[in-house]
Amino acid sequence: MKGFFKAIDRLNETTGKLVSFLIIFLVGVILYEICARYLFNSPTIWAHETSQMIYGAYVILLGGYVLQRGGHVNVEILYLRFSPRKRAIIDLFTWLLFFYFCGLLLTKGWEMAWDSFTVRETEPTAFAPPVYPIKMMIPLGALLILLQGVAKFIQGLTFAISGKEEAP
Repeated sequence: MKGFFKAIDRLNETTGKLVSFLIIFLVGVILYEICARYLFNSPTIWAHETSQMIYGAYVILLGGYVLQRGGHVNVEILYLRFSPRKRAIIDLFTWLLFFYFCGLLLTKGWEMAWDSFTVRETEPTAFAPPVYPIKMMIPLGALLILLQGVAKFIQGLTFAISGKEEAP
């Protein structure tokens, strides 16, 4: 079980670190557009859509990494008043909503991405970039966050039952 946890953590850690470099490309595209538009009075037709696609991939692919690091929003007004074991029990119920959401995101995201891929969908703009590579990121990101969620769920279940935290 520890090997499973380590493999999922390593996968999301590596993905998170690699995907984080997309922000450099995003900044580069935006800076290029700013310079082209305001310094040379020559705006591009591609920068806006390209920056949206980079940011979309950035956000969806970092979900598992953020979950691993505990960076998602958590309402802690009452939550922190409970013991760690009671919090783990409460988390078991909230994981059900998480798995439902991730399952929908994975299945519907895959359907949408596959449909887009089969028709080689493009944006209906003058630039007309292909959309299907970015849509493929949706099921991939959902899979990454789902795997991390399964690892966290098993760790929480183990802790709720035994009172002993499983070392990752």
